[in-house]
Amino acid sequence: MKQAPSPLSYKAIGLSVFIFIWILVVYGLHTVELLQYYSFSLLGLVGAIFANTTGAGGGVVFIPMFHQLGFSEQESVATSFAIQSFGMTAGAVTWFLNYRNLKAEQLSWRPLPSVVLLASVCSVIGLSFSYQSSIGAPVAMHHVFSAFSVFLGIATLYITLVGKPPQEHQSHAYVDYVAFAVIGLVGGVITAWLSVGVGELLAVYLILRGYKVTLAIAAAVIVSAITVWSGLYHHIWEQPHVVWPVVLFAGPAAVLGGIAAKTIVGLFHVRTVKLFFGGYVLISGVFIALLS
Repeated sequence: MKQAPSPLSYKAIGLSVFIFIWILVVYGLHTVELLQYYSFSLLGLVGAIFANTTGAGGGVVFIPMFHQLGFSEQESVATSFAIQSFGMTAGAVTWFLNYRNLKAEQLSWRPLPSVVLLASVCSVIGLSFSYQSSIGAPVAMHHVFSAFSVFLGIATLYITLVGKPPQEHQSHAYVDYVAFAVIGLVGGVITAWLSVGVGELLAVYLILRGYKVTLAIAAAVIVSAITVWSGLYHHIWEQPHVVWPVVLFAGPAAVLGGIAAKTIVGLFHVRTVKLFFGGYVLISGVFIALLS
């Protein structure tokens, strides 16, 4: 009896077709000016790998780099949204397939759908409210990003190094449902400002509450993907500030990073992943503060 192709084979075929089509697009549009953006492929790859191995949005990598390159705040956020729509989506699909394969075997994965549903709905509401009401960040974007990153970095490192490892949850308490809703609403507003926010907050809360670390990452990635997709309309049509040549090269590379991230997480100990997450977020926040 002929063996059916594995899900990995389907992903490989789909990815190959995607890259082939994208190469044709780039070839058809290529100019000397456009080709100077090829180095952003590496940025997209690195950003997506980091985003999808930690649950933090790719903006944690993109925003400091765009700030250093002299992008305006609007261009930085809009371009980060566009790139994340590639990488976070690829990562979200990969993590969802992992959940589907494990949910029957590991009870600790069963809370994922309810986390994603409540947090993502509230995040989209928070993001949409921020756009429709024109509520901007209280101070300059780089100051908000710096403070937010330093707080999350310190919190994550403290939890990892000092906090006692709790038992992994297999269901939610009432306080968790309230927290998911609040994190979604507040995180959605912050994401509208910075292109990141809800994923980091959700990942830190789930880890602090003792949920499985890989579940925390998966939930954060999926909610972040849904959130950035809901904000794309605003950044493409209502206030178009996307730097498309950057997205043209960084986007496809982000797809590769998003697919590879789950495998990379499996190569390291959970504690190492948490330390890496907290350390990078803290360093990026300090870096932006020094540049300011």
